[in-house]
Amino acid sequence: MTTLAVSHPALQELLDQLGPVAVLAGDAVPVRNHNDYSGLPPTTPLAVVRPADTAGVATALRICHAHGIGVVPQGGLTGLCGGARAGENEIALSLERLVGIEEIDTAAATMTVAAGTPLETVQQAALAAGFFCPLDLGARGSCAIGGNLSTNAGGNRVIRYGMAREMVLGVEAVLADGTVVNCLNKMIKNNAGFDLKHLFIGSEGTLGVITRIVLRMFPKAGSSVVAMCACEDYAAVLRLLGAARSGLGPLLSAFEVMWPDYWNRAVGELRARNPFAGDDTPYGAYVLIEALGTDPESDLPRFESWMENLLEEGVVPNAVVAQSLAEEQALWGVRDACGELHQTWPGHLAFDIGLPQTAMDDYARACKAELAEKVPGLESVFYGHIGDGNVHIVAYRAGDKVQPKDDVEEVVYGLVQKFGGTVSAEHGIGTIKRRWLGHARSPEQIALMRTLKNAMDPKGILNPGKVL
Repeated sequence: MTTLAVSHPALQELLDQLGPVAVLAGDAVPVRNHNDYSGLPPTTPLAVVRPADTAGVATALRICHAHGIGVVPQGGLTGLCGGARAGENEIALSLERLVGIEEIDTAAATMTVAAGTPLETVQQAALAAGFFCPLDLGARGSCAIGGNLSTNAGGNRVIRYGMAREMVLGVEAVLADGTVVNCLNKMIKNNAGFDLKHLFIGSEGTLGVITRIVLRMFPKAGSSVVAMCACEDYAAVLRLLGAARSGLGPLLSAFEVMWPDYWNRAVGELRARNPFAGDDTPYGAYVLIEALGTDPESDLPRFESWMENLLEEGVVPNAVVAQSLAEEQALWGVRDACGELHQTWPGHLAFDIGLPQTAMDDYARACKAELAEKVPGLESVFYGHIGDGNVHIVAYRAGDKVQPKDDVEEVVYGLVQKFGGTVSAEHGIGTIKRRWLGHARSPEQIALMRTLKNAMDPKGILNPGKVL
């Protein structure tokens, strides 16, 4: 019997109903459940409940609802905004045992999967069936598909496939009182009333706990072409984006932009391979373009011809087109070097914002200048999924044991509001961005969110203190 089993009557009920394998309390609470990847101080929840099926999730929520105990859903715990961090008097509802591919319907091109299944498992199952799951994140090996949906995750291929919600046909979710809502629709066309799945996708577990999902699968690409382009300035980046949309059409799957501050750090101290080694021109921006096609014999020549025209027209002064998988990976390695920034900038501050594409460079310049003025000694880099309006900012001040988070946020989010952007493009709100929600949503929008929350969770037990 766990040490806390008698300290709260709900724990005894949970143990009786779900058993000791599913309910861990006291010293048995695993360290991994003390925090997500947000960097906030860890906390030990009252207990960790690990149901193995939807019925177990419903039982856990019904008991916690009756006792008024807060419940924090946890998936792979890779979130960056504190959305999966449970407090000391809350239950961590871990979906780590709720895993597995339930069905692959090749005729409908759908996959039905349990919410705790790692994203990489979903990707591999799709490939094994001859299909493609385009959702892809750096944490693919550990993040859970249910968590991806709860934050409406983005990733590198949003420009072609959309956000996570665009890949979902149906969900099953459990409400705060334990009611199971089965919306496991497999049809693309279904306009019979409200499309209830969208209540749960992107709401970070505050309106219900997603337990099962019907995902759309897409045709597996027969070819992949990747290029790195140098641009003289941001105006050239926008011209290149327009040319990629018109010239590559539906083949365009990624359009990643790196400002010089990021590029120089990536190919410098982070030692990513510089595809333009020997060219010392101080370019204004660098763009990685990926095109996924169906014909490996014609797609590369077609892409190279398109790129040659851009070079001749002066849209880009320099470009490298990968000729092998290894070269593709090397080009992506420059963009993915952001994952290594912790080596030289330990404890750095990271931001995920959205802006109109035409405003991104003006924002970056204004933000970098204001940060330098108001936070002396701070270094910052800018990069992101510009094709879908997403900029990432990483900031760090050497010598500080505790980074100047409040001062940096005031600048970053204050300018987001001024430029008409959003404080969260793909990582969610959680607790870290909660006080900045009003910079991206109007009072009327927030009031409507509260109305939904109060209607669906009147006791406020689902992920309390998150988002709103």
